[in-house]
Amino acid sequence: MHDARIPAPQARDEILTRERCYITELLNDERVPQVSLARCRVPPGVTTELHSLSVAEWYVIGSGHGWMTVGDAAPFEVRPGDSIAIPAHASQCIENPGEEDLVFQCICVPRFEPACYFALEDN
Repeated sequence: MHDARIPAPQARDEILTRERCYITELLNDERVPQVSLARCRVPPGVTTELHSLSVAEWYVIGSGHGWMTVGDAAPFEVRPGDSIAIPAHASQCIENPGEEDLVFQCICVPRFEPACYFALEDN
């Protein structure tokens, strides 16, 4: 019988990123180059850094609410249960105007690697 398990990432700790949100890698392994999955948490009052990725991305909102900006489109509200498709190379950020954390799953295709990230604002 084939064991299809992928070992858990070495560190499942939540990490504060330059993007101003907290990331927990759930699946990001070079043996599975076609996809990655992370849990993201944006604290109240925070807007993530305007950035783009060289890979396609989806956000699946789990809790909280916020305002999402993708490309040149006007900001739109996101709530639990919403799924947002973000094309590769599109500018993006998400704002949490609420009083509770905004938590969502982030799926990247192919998998996220640091070289995929492009900051679009000065830090």
